[in-house]
Amino acid sequence: MSGMAGWVDLRHGVGQQTNLPRSKVARIVSAMIAAMAGRGPDGQAVWLAPELALGHCRTVTSRYDGEEQPWIGEIRGATVAILYTGQIYNAGQLQHTLAGLGPEPDRWTYAEIIRRAYAQWGAGFVEHLEGMFAIALWDSQKRELLLARDRLGLQPLYYTLTDGGIIFASVPTAIEAHPQFTARLDTSALAIVLQPRMALPGETPLQGLHELPPATVLSFSERGQTQKRYWRLESAPHTATFEQTAEQVRALLEGVVARQYEHEVPCAAMLSGGIDSTSVAALVMKQLAARGAGAALDTFCLKFDTDEDAFTSTELRPDIDAPFAALAAEYMGTRHTTLSATMQDLLNVIPATRTARGLPGWGQFDASMYLLFERMRGKCSVALTGEAADEIFGGYPYYFKPQLLARAQFPWLGDGPKLAAYLSPALAPAQWVAEDERARYDYWLSQVPRLPGESAEAARMREVLFLGMSGPLSVILDRKERMSMSQGLEVRVPFCDPQLIQYVWNVPWEMKSRGGVKGLLKAAMHDILPPTTLSRKKSAYPHIQDTEYDRVLISEARWIATDPKSPIAWMFDTPRLSALIEQIAANQLNASMLPGGASPAHLLIQLVEMHRWIVDNRVAV
Repeated sequence: MSGMAGWVDLRHGVGQQTNLPRSKVARIVSAMIAAMAGRGPDGQAVWLAPELALGHCRTVTSRYDGEEQPWIGEIRGATVAILYTGQIYNAGQLQHTLAGLGPEPDRWTYAEIIRRAYAQWGAGFVEHLEGMFAIALWDSQKRELLLARDRLGLQPLYYTLTDGGIIFASVPTAIEAHPQFTARLDTSALAIVLQPRMALPGETPLQGLHELPPATVLSFSERGQTQKRYWRLESAPHTATFEQTAEQVRALLEGVVARQYEHEVPCAAMLSGGIDSTSVAALVMKQLAARGAGAALDTFCLKFDTDEDAFTSTELRPDIDAPFAALAAEYMGTRHTTLSATMQDLLNVIPATRTARGLPGWGQFDASMYLLFERMRGKCSVALTGEAADEIFGGYPYYFKPQLLARAQFPWLGDGPKLAAYLSPALAPAQWVAEDERARYDYWLSQVPRLPGESAEAARMREVLFLGMSGPLSVILDRKERMSMSQGLEVRVPFCDPQLIQYVWNVPWEMKSRGGVKGLLKAAMHDILPPTTLSRKKSAYPHIQDTEYDRVLISEARWIATDPKSPIAWMFDTPRLSALIEQIAANQLNASMLPGGASPAHLLIQLVEMHRWIVDNRVAV
């Protein structure tokens, strides 16, 4: 996947406003790359021109991405510089389409494909790419920088505007390494610090820092900045029968897995024993069997050493993954590894997860995934995951609760306390919390592609599914991407294929849920899945159930709320916040009010992570 960074100044030239020597400019870009070095252990490079400086660190996971970047060449007399991260899954098809545009290159690479696509289609070239990617392209003749992101936002890309220029990078920490950017908290965005799933497209908690939205091309030139969205879901009537629909889902998913499974480097799969990850692994095994290559698929699962003694079944996590993963692996014939983690293992790596994110994280939920990827990286450089199926097919409990669906609010928030409600009245008057939440909710509803003539019930389910594919999906994809790439591991997400998502989007809810949770997906995959997977209830990604973790959260939260040295206590109504913390410590909070029956102490994760992020990243408040 790699990492990229750049600095463009069309008004003064990079570094010229402060008379920086070129060597200093190069060091600045090198520092930006160093801030995300884990994303690209296979090589680094920097390139300078009068108006811009570019840098890249690369991870080689395909025959198309082995060359050094930035790629520099010419198109009709213009110098063109290209940076990219990620994968283009239709590279072979594009290679055939674009082969006639110039002499045969010594080697076909992603950069060569992007160059020819740009020469053929101009700024619209991105619409012809399929995959997960972020791209920066500089055209010296137009004096224009293009930044582009894939349709689902699987690859990250951030930017900040300067006086006559723009600074961009794969992750926020790289931009923070630039001397022209000061990490300063945007107090108007505190709601998304305390509840990241409510973030709007492009929104971050730092002043002046923006995330390029998915499916968007940004153009920056002397005329200013413009953005164009090049893909969005479209609603249309679905006329196929249930059986035809299941067959089409199967065909689409088989095609996606065939494109994404990597044969040129060691490729593995995450396996929980649930319907999503087992479907992906089973399709890989089917593909390997058809090739008769005798190759084995490595699969990995994570468990905790306290599971047998401390695990308590909840609505969202009714059982432990490891036994189901082992049964699925045996059924399919994968080479399976169950990795075990302790509470101390999680605590040890949480600081590293914060570095990987550069923004407030999710505590132990980041740490467990970080540990899994860290250990997988020793055996593979590419992995497939079953993530995103719940958002696309409707797998979470709230999809089946009429009382939640009927509310004019995000159905995944639950009835428990919201940290934003404990902010200082000076920062957030009481009515602000509800008004801000409602404004965000209304924004997402305004983006729903409507289908004229459908029933009120069908229209509401379309809204709820769209809400799930907005903030919540971005959160899990961001977690997967940051934790994996900090290890130099590329994790691909077959269920995030735009063609698959577009098809399933228009399947009526009664078809998606026929036979129970994700009934359509089960019908599509039933012939190659073990009975234990088909009958298993939905169980979310595992987390450790250890009272020690709760005690760590409560202890740090108490310090945040009461210690004079706390850098964020002034933002909160500390008497009320302290009362909430003590209520949690005394186990007096009704867990049934929380989504999925989570531990009440988990309400404090965002508070603790906000504090650590501000301290560790020296965020000005």
